[in-house]
Amino acid sequence: MSVARTRDPQEWAAHSPYSDPGPHSAVLRALGTAPQDVHAAATGLIAHYRAEAATLDPARLPTIDLRWLDRILEAGLDVSSAPLPGRRHADRIAGCCRDHTLLGVGLLREHGIPARSRIGFARYFFPGDGVDHVVVERWDGERWVRNDPELDAAFGAAPAAGEPFDPFDMPTGPDSPFATAAELWTAHRRDGLDLTRYGVAGVPELAGPDFVRGYVLLEVAHRRRDEVLLWDVWGAALDGTTGAEGDALADVLADLLVRADAGDVGAEDELARRYTDDPRLHVGRRVLTDSPLGRRGWTDLVARTTAWGD
Repeated sequence: MSVARTRDPQEWAAHSPYSDPGPHSAVLRALGTAPQDVHAAATGLIAHYRAEAATLDPARLPTIDLRWLDRILEAGLDVSSAPLPGRRHADRIAGCCRDHTLLGVGLLREHGIPARSRIGFARYFFPGDGVDHVVVERWDGERWVRNDPELDAAFGAAPAAGEPFDPFDMPTGPDSPFATAAELWTAHRRDGLDLTRYGVAGVPELAGPDFVRGYVLLEVAHRRRDEVLLWDVWGAALDGTTGAEGDALADVLADLLVRADAGDVGAEDELARRYTDDPRLHVGRRVLTDSPLGRRGWTDLVARTTAWGD
């Protein structure tokens, strides 16, 4: 079963500044909206900058920092005029799970379908590891349904780790193949779940309780339609809200997210209120972008520019 209904799903049918395709809206309107179509479009335009590095022209790696869907589409369409589902591997730009999901969310919203990105950790890529990941959640008229836009049915039938599952209608909950950051943080704080192996695959310094706690705040931002990059830093992560204070903040937010997923409309409303009112939570005009390309800079989200440091 997928998560229950919360408040009016139409809140997530309108584009955010990140998911708006701008002048490329017709490209998305021409595509289908089934999970298989989302998968074909997302993987046809974007190659994962780490997992599929061998298929990428190194000159295209900076596209991982494009952030906004209109720019992602512009860069991808400049590479090739071939239809998205029919592209060759060499005709794609670089991105990650956040970008695959943003394209899927933008595609669905362009067709008036409520959709949002979910931040969490996938247990199906490597045995024993929870890999930081982003997936699509769509409203099907009765419930929220999750799908991983990077996966096809064949992967779900024989995942690299764990039991088979349907990547087009993924199970939910803390023990599911994809658990949200909030679910994992709650299990860690309440039940002592060891988070040592939850983080970025192959990067042990980017894993563990502190990393998952940071992803709770990222999950809240994406829930409120601020679909920032996974390596953007703002609010609590910049003002020193760590230790016991940071844990307590994550406790509250994780509880609200879990309750909202279970259908608690009051929790969803409280989450929205806190996000708006608490400067530690909401994304402001500027974020610090700590790109995996090894460059750092301040991004002005209104001017849509990044001043990269030396």
